Amino acid sequence: MNRVWLAGLCLAAGAVAQTISFEEYTPKSTLVVPRNPRTRAKFPFVDVHGHPRGMASPEKIGQLMQEMDSMNMKMMVNLDGRWGDQLKKTLDHLRGKYPNRFVVFANIDLSNMDDPNWTKRTRAQLEQDIKNGASGLKIYKNLGMDVKDSKGRVKVDDPRIDPVWALCGRMKVPVLIHTADPAPFWLPQDRFNERWLELKEMPGRARSPEKYPPFETIIAEQHRMFRKHPGTNFINAHLGWYGNNLGELGRLMDEMPNMYTEIGAVLAELGRQPRFARQWLIRYQNRVLFGKDTFTPSEYPTYFRVLESSDEYFDYYRRRHAFWQMYGLDLPDEVLKKLYYKNAAKLIPGIDIKNFPQ
Repeated sequence: MNRVWLAGLCLAAGAVAQTISFEEYTPKSTLVVPRNPRTRAKFPFVDVHGHPRGMASPEKIGQLMQEMDSMNMKMMVNLDGRWGDQLKKTLDHLRGKYPNRFVVFANIDLSNMDDPNWTKRTRAQLEQDIKNGASGLKIYKNLGMDVKDSKGRVKVDDPRIDPVWALCGRMKVPVLIHTADPAPFWLPQDRFNERWLELKEMPGRARSPEKYPPFETIIAEQHRMFRKHPGTNFINAHLGWYGNNLGELGRLMDEMPNMYTEIGAVLAELGRQPRFARQWLIRYQNRVLFGKDTFTPSEYPTYFRVLESSDEYFDYYRRRHAFWQMYGLDLPDEVLKKLYYKNAAKLIPGIDIKNFPQ
């Protein structure tokens, strides 16, 4: 009788196991290895890919600065400055009450590009924004994907924008540009797609060929634009979506010395290839900046742990971005300093290297 009951119990357990979905399967590792989690960066750092919210509220800014201090974030780049009076108001407020904690990038209005005066007007507005204190220009991913004129999609290397890129070079401010999305967003949503879980949870991120050109087409436009403006420094956001192919990213950076990059939202790519990523970051240590993208304080420690420790096999903070485990890169201190603040101070006006360890 007991054997019959036990067999039934085993069959029932097996049936339950067979019904667990991929989303539900979250095994607890039994691996016992040294663990050195980080809650605070080893050196003060600049987050060059910031999208802070509530910047008009003194209470929200006060809370933000407390959270920054707790993790050793010395400065944040606010990429959402907009333009004109709104930008100037933000700049005046932050410089007056919170000096040496924030720099602000301007944006440009990409609507009404059919207007024959669009280029002249946009260039003039950006020039005034930079004179008012904007430290750079942020371009969102809608350029090349969703911005349209009367003829259809506006390409990243549209010649009407050339004077804007040239102005940034002349006025010595960088352009932080996000182009396209991860390449798997264009692939079939099948069992071979590495971003299947993300696309299931966020179906709006799938890039159908009916609406968008291929990933390679959009990225090629970006690279042509970089080559066309060698006197302008571009910070290619999210490792240029080549974190899964650092060899190709290195080739592009060798070809285009005006192209820099940052690690916002792509740490999972580095943490799964620790040996090669470490070698790569050492080789390109003068060209990579620290960025996070979304400001969620609980997620920064994973960045610190991947970059600073030699820990093995630990969780990423968002499963839809990485169902795999992370490994520490154990970067040398000098590389960490460049990644955390020296490269940003070299590239972005308003970040004073004297406010950081020498």
